[in-house]
Amino acid sequence: MRHAFPVVSRLVLLAWLGLWLGAAQAVAANAPTTVLVMGDSISAGYGIDRDQGWVALLDARLDDSVKVVNASISGETTAGGATRLPDLLRQHHPDIVLLELGGNDGLRGLPPQQMQTNLARMIEASQQAGAKVALLGIEIPPNYGQAYADAFRRVYHRLADRYDVPLVPFLLEGVALNDSLMQDDGIHPTAEAQPRLLDNVWPVLEPLLPKPAVAAQE
Repeated sequence: MRHAFPVVSRLVLLAWLGLWLGAAQAVAANAPTTVLVMGDSISAGYGIDRDQGWVALLDARLDDSVKVVNASISGETTAGGATRLPDLLRQHHPDIVLLELGGNDGLRGLPPQQMQTNLARMIEASQQAGAKVALLGIEIPPNYGQAYADAFRRVYHRLADRYDVPLVPFLLEGVALNDSLMQDDGIHPTAEAQPRLLDNVWPVLEPLLPKPAVAAQE
């Protein structure tokens, strides 16, 4: 008889743990998929209302099963992104990370190898945190020579191959050479261009999302 109470206590404890684990799994199953966007002014919506930007349009396209966190900052470099990302991963626990960085590295003429190292750090940190990653590439004009522009572009393709992550080769495809879709600075897209940016991202992002994830009106 002296062993009956410990046995009963263990059974109660096991039953309680089972209920707790079941509840925790249910909460996890119902938690939204989190998409973290790490970008620069292109994704921060420079020169337009933030709710007009392509990231805001993405959020509007998706239903409540997906949460979009826009951590983009105008002027951000890959070095700045690599520094900020670990805290953002701990804070938001994203399921998907979209990396749209490098443009400011290119505008400043920073070494492509340095950009590659920083982006690789971000990809590895995201994957180690359990997130899927997609790269949103940028191309730059040959202000620093065609060889620099080519080396810059190859960084995204090299990383996509190395880490087996999907790539949007050029986020501003169909926009950058259309003056009517670019602001006067020739660098940032207008509000009218934002749906095109989303259209460029969507084919790469959609396969990473839960099904269904598009809001009913879409």
